[in-house]
Formats: sequence, C-alpha cells, structure tokens
Amino acid sequence: MNKPVVIAEDAVAVPTVTSTTGQISAGPTYVVLGSISFSHFLNDTMQSLIPSVYPILKDNYALDFAQIGLITLVFQITASLLQPLVGIVTDKKPMPYSLAAGMGFTFFGLLLISVAHHYYVILLAAALVGLGSAVFHPESARIARLASGGRFGFAQSVFQVGGNFGSAMGPVLAALIVVPFGQPSLAWFSLIAALAIVILWRIGNWYKPRIVPRKAAQLVRDPHAPSTSRIAMAIAILIVLVFSKYFYMASIGSYYTFYLIHKFGVSTQSAQLYLFLFLGAVAAGTFFGGPIGDRIGRRYVIWASILGALPFTLLLPHADLMWSAVLSVIIGFIMASAMPAIMVYAQELLPHRFGMISGLFFGFAFGAGGIGAAVFGEVADRMGIDFVYAICAFLPAIGLLAVFLPNLKRSVQA
Repeated sequence: MNKPVVIAEDAVAVPTVTSTTGQISAGPTYVVLGSISFSHFLNDTMQSLIPSVYPILKDNYALDFAQIGLITLVFQITASLLQPLVGIVTDKKPMPYSLAAGMGFTFFGLLLISVAHHYYVILLAAALVGLGSAVFHPESARIARLASGGRFGFAQSVFQVGGNFGSAMGPVLAALIVVPFGQPSLAWFSLIAALAIVILWRIGNWYKPRIVPRKAAQLVRDPHAPSTSRIAMAIAILIVLVFSKYFYMASIGSYYTFYLIHKFGVSTQSAQLYLFLFLGAVAAGTFFGGPIGDRIGRRYVIWASILGALPFTLLLPHADLMWSAVLSVIIGFIMASAMPAIMVYAQELLPHRFGMISGLFFGFAFGAGGIGAAVFGEVADRMGIDFVYAICAFLPAIGLLAVFLPNLKRSVQA
C-alpha cells in the first residue's frame, strides 16, 4: 500500500505512484496524458465549430443575436447541468468506456447540424454536442490526474491545453472549410468524432485495471487543513471566479467576430482568424498556468491570472484593430492560466470527490459561458455590440475575491 503524502498549496510534494505491475513510476505517464489531451483537442475542435459558424447560421436563417445566444445557451446548459451528475456517478462507479460512448453523441450532433434546416433542429444538434461534452470532461480529468505522477498542475494543464487548441482550431477550420463550402460541410467533421472514439476506447483499456474501489481509498486529513465551512467558502469563491472568467470569455467566443466586423469592417474570414489569435493565446496560458501553480502555489496563480487581466480588458473597447488583436492575446493568455490552478486547488479541497469537482467546475464554466452568451446577445440587440465590450471590461475585478482563499495542506492517497 502506498503511503499517504501531504499535498501543500505552496510546496506540492510529488508522490510515488505504483503501477499494477509493481513497478515504480516517479513521473507522469506521458503517453496517456498525450492521448487524453489529444482527445480533448478533438472534442473541443468539434464543439468550437458551433460558435464559429454563427455568422453562416445568422445569414441563412435570419437569426438575431438573442437566437444566436440561445444556441450557445442550449449547448452550454446541456453540458453544465449534466457534468456534475456524471462526476458524482463516476466517483461511485468509474466507467472506463463511458468516454468513447459519450463521443457518440457528438458524432450524431455534428451530422444533425449539417443537415438542419430549422432553428429547433439546430438547437437539438447543439444539445447533443453538449451532452457529449458532459460525458467527456469529468472522467477524462480524473484520468489526467491518475496519469500525473503527482505533478497535478502540469497534468491538468496538458489536459486542458488540448481543449484550448481545439477551441482555437474551430474558427480556422470554419474559415477554411465551412465558410466556403457551407453548412453541409460540417458532416465531414464527424470523422473527427470517430477518431476520438477509437482513441478513448484505448484509453479506457489503460484506465480499467487501475480503478481502485472507493472503499479501498484512504484520506488522511492534515491537522491544519481548512474546516468544512472554510472549504465551502473556498468552493463558493472559486465558482464566482470561474463565473467572472467565463462570462467574459463568452463575450469573446460568441461575439468577437461580430464586434470586429461591426467596428472595423473586416471580412468574416478575417474576423475568424483574429478569433484564432485570441483562442491560441488561451491555449498557451492554460499550458503555463498549471506548472507555475505547482511551483509557486495555485492561490497566487488564481489571483494574478484573473485580476491581472483587468487593465487590458479596460483598454480593449478603446483600441484600434491592431491593438485589439494584441490586447485580446494578452487577455486570453492571462485569464486562461487560472483554470488549471482552480481545478487542482478545488480537487485538493475535496480529494475524494475528483469526478464531482471536475464536473462541477467544467460544467459551471460551460454554464457561465452559456448564460453570458444569452445575456450578451440580448444586450447586443438592445444596446449594440460596442456596449457589450464596455461593460464586460470590469468583470475581472471580481478576481479580488481570491484574497480570501485559504492555504491548503492535505494528505491524500497517492
């Protein structure tokens, strides 16, 4: 039996992980981390195609901004409401092949949206893609932690950066394929879902023999660990911080192309490439956020990454096209570094509820983005797209709440 190790917020110890063959591994299982990150890349590439084709759907079906926001809301709410439930279920009974099965919903969702000729069919297709996301994220985050070798922030960054690069690829693929060839070309992307199903099935084969029965797991509380009330307060603060981050990110993800087209008169394809710059910066920020948190403490990364974006978000509504691109890259990099740190920090608050915590925070991130998209759609219809970016600029100020997060010390089973 492995010895419990103390996981400290400011000096994380790297545990020794024993494989099922009895061999000792002191570091991450890179093949598994790479595979789950690549699967995340494929998953989020397909998800990002939905907002990337909004200009096409808006023109084809004469949709207003509120209807565009509702598509995002349906997709995000489907994912956000089900992710914590999936996490709770898999905490009690891990399902190694559920990831491959869940990807099937994304497969059918893409096929459906490629042939949809009615607004409500588009909503149903978005819901199916959201359902696939709900099944994917909680258990894949657990697999990333299992393959981390104790470098939890690093593993979470590798996992999440795959998703961020996938989100960045969506606009590029939309500009190169969907815009020239139209809505039916989305059917070709179902082949990506088929590839992801194969990879996730093989990951399930690796995961299955490593499942430890819940009754065999040990949790040893450090005497200086936060009380239940402080843990509850910390979880609430983290949720509010995720809300502010993804509420702002929704304004970029769903409406940045419209903002650039409206304010600077760029083409749809050019606007998609500017969106790619922002999403690429998000991917880079995600990659560095986790390892930095492993070294200096996750609380400091959370503080700096959300509040640190405030000066740049305040400048963005007043910038010209070139500086809008530069500022969007800076904002995306800084804000994205928070999520790996938030996820691992929350997992260490409740180390026996990894699936629930992963589902809750990924799900809440999706939900906050969906609500933000719907709200900003209504605001844009009434007040204009420029007004949306003027009020969003102040959202990172909520990062001041990070000062109330406690330091963590906890012993968990490696």
